[in-house]
Amino acid sequence: MEPISSHPLYKAHTIDSAMNSLWEFYTRKFFTLFLVSFVMGLIIQYLSSLIRIDIGNYQSLNIEEMMQKLREYLWPMVIVSALSLVFTTILHSYVIFNPLDNENNIFRCILKSFRYFIPYMMIIIILAIAGSFVLFLGLLVLVIGALFAGIYIMTLYLFMLPIMMVEGPNIANTISRTIKLAHRDFWLNIGWTAVFVIIMLVVTMILSGLILLPFTGSFFSAVKNPEEATAVLDFTSKPLYIILTAVLNGLTMSLLPIFACILYFNGRAREDQQFSSVTVEKIRVEDLYAKPLPEENEEKK
Repeated sequence: MEPISSHPLYKAHTIDSAMNSLWEFYTRKFFTLFLVSFVMGLIIQYLSSLIRIDIGNYQSLNIEEMMQKLREYLWPMVIVSALSLVFTTILHSYVIFNPLDNENNIFRCILKSFRYFIPYMMIIIILAIAGSFVLFLGLLVLVIGALFAGIYIMTLYLFMLPIMMVEGPNIANTISRTIKLAHRDFWLNIGWTAVFVIIMLVVTMILSGLILLPFTGSFFSAVKNPEEATAVLDFTSKPLYIILTAVLNGLTMSLLPIFACILYFNGRAREDQQFSSVTVEKIRVEDLYAKPLPEENEEKK
């Protein structure tokens, strides 16, 4: 396998080169990335459609009874979340390892990804706990603080899996390296993440709007009659909606691991350049001997 420095995303980027590299990599590996993301979308959307929470049945319940009923959906939600993490790990594995060795096809990358899943899931749990605290602090300074906290958590999240896959599945090292690389060029990383999130939100909203066009009647009926929202929104479990949502997932999901790798490789390349630029002054033979004192020079004269 080629060294990590030969990866096409490994370079000290500007915002322009980052977006160009993202698009070039995405188009070059589109078929495989789309296929994996599409399958992920199909499975997760289908399982999500089975988790049906009827709002009308909860209106007559008190808080205790409502929480008891919602606990019934806890494990299905955990399974959906775990599957999402599995596919995310697979996509990252393919983005990182396939360009370094053509033999690392999608099937080999799937096998490689299992090595990182458990440590990744543990770090996500840690991040969720820490992130909740950071978001709470952000809410203390109202909307701007909460938005900044959300972008900050997202930045840390993006660094984690590439670091784990390139530098080893050590949880302590992953956390320390994530904090170090994310804070090395802090405002640059935060700014790039914010730009990426905004682009993804705009693209997702446009594509989601197109997907909802065949179901516009049902959607507006749900808005007009909130009491019947659960019955009206049955279109979310229809095969056409599931397939269209999977297509949306296939088009957008793979952009996340590519951008995460760009962030990591940019930080890694800048770090390596900094170390390589440190030059050691050449030592001369004369420097090994003590220089004569001024008195000695005067006696010789």
